[in-house]
Amino acid sequence: MNCPECGDDRLPFAVPPDLREHVPSEPASVFICPRCLSLDPVENPETELTDFSRISDVLPDDGEAAAAMALAAALLSSLALHRRRIDPLLDRVERAGIDPLLVLDRLADDPELEPNFDIESRRRQLLQLRG
Repeated sequence: MNCPECGDDRLPFAVPPDLREHVPSEPASVFICPRCLSLDPVENPETELTDFSRISDVLPDDGEAAAAMALAAALLSSLALHRRRIDPLLDRVERAGIDPLLVLDRLADDPELEPNFDIESRRRQLLQLRG
């Protein structure tokens, strides 16, 4: 399925049950675009966790931590709207022993990503908000 934002092939993945409450509309599965990071619910909940290295090799190896980080990064498109959702996702990444702000730094430097927002600016805003 092609991304309506950039036309790239989107990746479907199952949202781990403990992360669903942090995704708008609490879907069992979502599509995420590996280029622009747009996020949309999937109607078919038969999806499994995806290979997150297809988005970026800087995402964590742990599937659930990678899912949380990918969801948080995608939700950064509207930090003001999704901050309450982003914080617990980043906390989940931290509990896995991964620095989410470092991952965001590396995502900002990834030449394959072309989100419709500036990851580095959102990272700085997160740093200010999270203290």
